[in-house]
Amino acid sequence: MATNWIAAANTSQTTQRKIIVLDIAERAVISATFAYFAYRALGSYFQTLSIISLLLLVSEAMPFLFILFRLPSKSLSNSPRDWVLGIAGSIAPLMIAPAALNPLIAEGACFALIVSGMFLQISAKVILGLGFGIIAANRGVKSLGPYRFVRHPMYAGYTLTHIGLLLAMPSLTNAALYSLALGLQISRIYREERILRLDPIYREFASRVRYRLVPYVF
Repeated sequence: MATNWIAAANTSQTTQRKIIVLDIAERAVISATFAYFAYRALGSYFQTLSIISLLLLVSEAMPFLFILFRLPSKSLSNSPRDWVLGIAGSIAPLMIAPAALNPLIAEGACFALIVSGMFLQISAKVILGLGFGIIAANRGVKSLGPYRFVRHPMYAGYTLTHIGLLLAMPSLTNAALYSLALGLQISRIYREERILRLDPIYREFASRVRYRLVPYVF
């Protein structure tokens, strides 16, 4: 019995150390990528002095700061696929090339889309708290605020902001990167729900909130 207890304790300690190492690696990769993105975005802003260019930086700074200061998750996935999806989905928008404004629609409409998406992101993150992260995990089931309408309002906010930015700064490169980011976000949603559905509380929540990203669509 004592031997079994010691073995279980050692396994638990090893798992915790692995989670800590993975957590640090996640933050380091995202921090390095964001530093490169911020350098380019600030350069674009100082050249154009456009509020849209500044919003590009602010919109991507928010998830970065939440990743940097969030609490570690005890259920962080160690699946390589989840790590690839999580990191790639976070990096893709940071590869956007800040471009001269050439809006496809009225600049005010682009601004409204971007700010609406940012507000949706913030409200979802306030409800989620410092449990936010980019790798699939069960960080607690939330059902208040925007979670009453879709199960993944944070991703919905990202998507709305990206649409506004793409319409304001259209280019084939940006369209490809934002399309890639959306595809990765959808894949992340399915991978996260694979873990979350192990929790009966989440299954009950999913039965009440039918849509993942866009009401009546998906």
